[in-house]
Order: sequence, then C-alpha cells, then structure tokens
Amino acid sequence: MSPPNRRATAERLVTSGPDGYVPLSQMRGGGMAEAESLIDTLALEAIEVNLFRGTAPKNQGPRIFGGLVIGQALLAAYRTVEARLCHSLHCYFIRPGDPSVPILYDVDRSRDGRSFTTRRVTAIQKGEQIFNLAASFQDDEPGAEHQDPMPDVPGPDSIDVDPRMGAWHRPIDIRSVDGSLGQAVKAPPSQAVWMRAVAPLGDDPVLNQAVIAYASDMSFLSTSMRPHGWGWQTPGLQSASLDHCVWFHRPSRFNDWHLYAQHSPSASGSRGMNFGSIYNQDGRLVASTAQEGLMRYRPKA
Repeated sequence: MSPPNRRATAERLVTSGPDGYVPLSQMRGGGMAEAESLIDTLALEAIEVNLFRGTAPKNQGPRIFGGLVIGQALLAAYRTVEARLCHSLHCYFIRPGDPSVPILYDVDRSRDGRSFTTRRVTAIQKGEQIFNLAASFQDDEPGAEHQDPMPDVPGPDSIDVDPRMGAWHRPIDIRSVDGSLGQAVKAPPSQAVWMRAVAPLGDDPVLNQAVIAYASDMSFLSTSMRPHGWGWQTPGLQSASLDHCVWFHRPSRFNDWHLYAQHSPSASGSRGMNFGSIYNQDGRLVASTAQEGLMRYRPKA
C-alpha cells in the first residue's frame, strides 16, 4: 500500500484526487455524488509555500465538522513530507469553524530527522486560529508486533443502516452495533460501530489515513454521554470536541469495514474522556484514538 514517494501522493491530492477519481462535477446520481464530495472537500489548494486553502460543505450545519479539519490538516502536512507515513497526530480545537469561510492551513516544518519528520499545522479563519495539529511521520521499519484482540461483536452485514444519522454522515457508512448511536439512552460508557468510506479510495495510504482521521471524530464524544442518558439532541446539552489524537499502527483500506470500539473511562468538569480502537475485518488494529470533549449540561428551568 505504500507508494515510494508520499509527498508526491499528497501533492496530487492537493489539486485532484487518487488515481481514477472522477471529479464531483462529472458524476451523475445523487447518492454517489454526495459520497464523492468528501474527497472533493478534503482536497486543498496550494496558495504559497507551506500554505494551503481548504473549504467545508455549506450543508453541514452552523459549524465545521471536526473530522474534516483533522483530515485537511493532515493532508496539508503531507504536502511537505518526503516518503514517510504518519504514525501519530495530536490536535486541539480552539474555536468553532465557520463553513462559509475558507480555511487557511499554515504548515511549520518543525524537523526533518533521519527516521522521523515532525510538522505543525495551524488552521486559520478570519485572522484567528481555529485549530492546530502536530503530526509525526516515520520511515517504514520492521519490528516487534503485538496488539489487543478485536472485540467479538455482530458483523456489519447484520446491522441495518440508521436513517437518523443525518446528511453529514453520508460519506461514511456507519452502523451502530447496539443501534443506539447518538441517542439519549442510559447505558454503560462503551459502544462499537462499524465504519467504511462509501466512495472508492483505492490503495493510497495517504488518502486512506486522511479519511480514517475524518471518521475517527464520528460517534466518539457520545460514548461519554451514555452513562448520563444524554444524546446529541438532549435539550440544554452543549457538546464539542476539545482535543483529538490518532495513532496509526498500520496501513488499511477504509473502503473495507472497520470496527471502531470506544470506551469512556471518566467524565468530570463538564468534560468527557474517550479512547478508541479501530480494527479492520481481519482483526488487525489499524489505529488507536483518544479525545476529550465538552459536555456542558445546563437544562432550562
């Protein structure tokens, strides 16, 4: 899955898409066009050395979905990296993003070492930081391997698509194992969902990583809401991602089903802490995630 020059791969994605990708404007059929628009949206415009511009769909609500900014920032960093694959990223959401305004991504080339490359990316709107990301990239190296086993849950084909997921989830086919994703249910602080990208991504590890990063922000914060009986539409509940981390363990094709197992060990101070593990259908641990999110509950009297 690893191309010989990952900077060239990321550079291609800045202005187009993976090999064989058909631009949205040339497609027919509403469902697939909506799915393909995720690839269009992740694409960036290079406007200066280390400076890129991205946009967000106007139909995603009053603020930009956090996973979109993560994916775009990762691709911006890749634009400056030679022949190395990201193994970890750490980011903070600073201000809500405005989908009506372009996003500028300013890449700081922090370090190019013998085995590792480090980049920092700042996302800017209206002259203010809305998000920042630090990412580390590594040469491909062999080494010892071990992992936690994948949880034993029903497969994705036995789970119906939930029509309540909303338009902003259409690029990702997401199926909750217990059927309660995002709902106001009283349940233990853990959940599992199957996920895959709807539009063809091919073997490109850069694009697959960017889409995994995008999808890793879906459903995550709702894990820490479950013990309290809250859901996304609970009156008086203000929720938002505060920080987000992804560790990529091995490349994977995200057009195939992946299990996202999530657990919240703690909530306090109007914040919920969540950890996640993303497995492919062969049981291989593809990525690990962590996120702390705001859960401010102020019910009206």
